[in-house]
Amino acid sequence: MAIILLALNLRTAVAAISPIADQIGVDIELTSVSLGLIGMLPPVLFATAGFIAPVIARRIGLEATLVIALSVMVVGHLSRSLTDGFLGLFLGSAAALVGMGMGNILLPPVVKRYFPDRIGVVTAAYFTLMSVSTAVPALLAVPIADSLGWRLSVGVWSVLAAMALVPWVALLIGHRRALSAAAEDGTPELTSPGVITRLWRSPIALALSLSMAVSSLSAYACFAWLPTILGDIAGTTAAEAGALLALFSLAGFPAGIIAPILVQRLRNPGWIVQGGVVLFVSGYLGLLLAPTAITWLWVLLVGLGPILFPVTLALINTRTTSTQNSASLSGFVQGIGYTIGATGPLLVGLLHELTGGWTVPIVALLVVCLTAIVAGIVLARPGTVEDELERHEHR
Repeated sequence: MAIILLALNLRTAVAAISPIADQIGVDIELTSVSLGLIGMLPPVLFATAGFIAPVIARRIGLEATLVIALSVMVVGHLSRSLTDGFLGLFLGSAAALVGMGMGNILLPPVVKRYFPDRIGVVTAAYFTLMSVSTAVPALLAVPIADSLGWRLSVGVWSVLAAMALVPWVALLIGHRRALSAAAEDGTPELTSPGVITRLWRSPIALALSLSMAVSSLSAYACFAWLPTILGDIAGTTAAEAGALLALFSLAGFPAGIIAPILVQRLRNPGWIVQGGVVLFVSGYLGLLLAPTAITWLWVLLVGLGPILFPVTLALINTRTTSTQNSASLSGFVQGIGYTIGATGPLLVGLLHELTGGWTVPIVALLVVCLTAIVAGIVLARPGTVEDELERHEHR
């Protein structure tokens, strides 16, 4: 239950404002720049959380850190719903998203601690719930705002975060001694202050970071620009482009359920990564060469490419031997992945501005996706991050 409620909270702040920006704008002045600033917060703060969450977890434990993360979410949701100015809206959004970012990082090691024999199934389950937590706020934002006002529409998600706090607090209080003993499992820790330097020496850690970065960059670029691109190159109407963006968003849903289970069952998960590359490249080639023919298929293929994301989440656990090391690897991989992913919308926008068209931006996205082939090759080999670092230190 604790993992279920946590997963349901990890995206609620991402899409709760944009659908009701006009209503918020009646009370708080919102320009395109200010909305853009709020829009860039998720990947930036998710990346930031990747570097701070493992450090906090090392000091006070996974469970205590998640209690802090959920508390920060509650404060963030409430403060941005009660503010009278843009600064409060911005800072409240930042707080909520930092808490969610910490949850992103710590969910894989939590799964490894409590469900070591069911990593694939549980990862698939929480990935599904994360998808739900993205879609539901976007769907409910306008109806709630129309009926009860935008402040309640934005702040209602604090209730869900508060509900998630209950089982984590109970777990922390009732099992403090057991959790302390579980932390001392005798595995060499990657949670020391020099962890970042050490993980840079691990091909597995770098391959997972590359896989995460490719998935994030393509996804954020498409969320920002796909409707505009389709309108210009395929002649789609605004309504059609919106429907195709929804198709893109939903395409990864079934793949996200199946992929983590396959990771745990296949001897060579690198094939799944290579399959994601094939999907990405096929979709982008279709948009380049035949944008007006079966446009929906090209969008579907690009939308299936981010199968790399749930695969990476599952491999974070299967390629480490302890919860502490899983937490460190998760922070490293997601920190780098989200940092690079945040540049996607800017990269596409700059290339479009420089060239006046969409051919170069799409080619750039295609080339970026091809780099994940290297990740697939590395991840095809068995082994753990700990094994790699031990071999490196004994050279």
